[in-house]
Amino acid sequence: MKYLGLIGGIGWESTALYYRLVNDAVRNRFGSLYSARMLINSLDFQSLDSLVKENRWNDAGAFLGEAAQTLERAGAEGIVICSNLMHYVAEHVEAAVEIPLLHIGDAVLKELRAMRVQRVGLIGTRFTLEHDFLLHRPAEKPLAGRPRKPINVLVPDARDYAELDRIIYGELCRQQVTESSRATLLRIAGDLRQQGAQAIVLASSELALLLQPDDFTQPLLDGTELHALAAARWAMDGRASAPQRRAASGSRAQLRPGKPATRARADGS
Repeated sequence: MKYLGLIGGIGWESTALYYRLVNDAVRNRFGSLYSARMLINSLDFQSLDSLVKENRWNDAGAFLGEAAQTLERAGAEGIVICSNLMHYVAEHVEAAVEIPLLHIGDAVLKELRAMRVQRVGLIGTRFTLEHDFLLHRPAEKPLAGRPRKPINVLVPDARDYAELDRIIYGELCRQQVTESSRATLLRIAGDLRQQGAQAIVLASSELALLLQPDDFTQPLLDGTELHALAAARWAMDGRASAPQRRAASGSRAQLRPGKPATRARADGS
């Protein structure tokens, strides 16, 4: 089984969720006392958060790149960033190591393709919604020799961004769950569905505390869960019983900071 290297502490609650989900997937496949082979580099979230608030993204990228290098030296064969937001510096991490980064966007897009979803609603923090980095991935392999149609990403009305940040950072990150915030999220998801979203993707690990698949007739996808399960499948790939096998190294990417991009909004602008 391949060693997963988790960059965690962003915050630690999200890291604990990844740890549980990956181990659950391994046990579900192999049973008994099997568990995943993982290395965790848990960072000081306060230090990283200070860089983010000061818009020092190159420094934040270097910080995560060093964390990935530490995991690579320790024997990790694939890197997982246990955070939606910090995938903004994913290319910095990819450039810092020779082993592959397992990107959350690839996991979500694979699931959306399997469901034949062409229009998806994204709910997350203001920064995630304003910047095209989570589901903006390199061109996918053509299907039957023809280019795939891009998946259209709808985001909430900009007037909801401040309230989403308040719910995520002010409540959910502090383990506070309120019915009023749940009602707000249900209303936002309903607005996205009225604009044509065929599925809703939660782009913050905390949002699953308020919304569940049973709340909707259309699919509700938790990006964190999809990411963790994809990482578990990657680690278990080729494992019949208990043999160990080294993974091939990924190619080194060029260091390039993420760029803001215009997103399709629920109001059509």
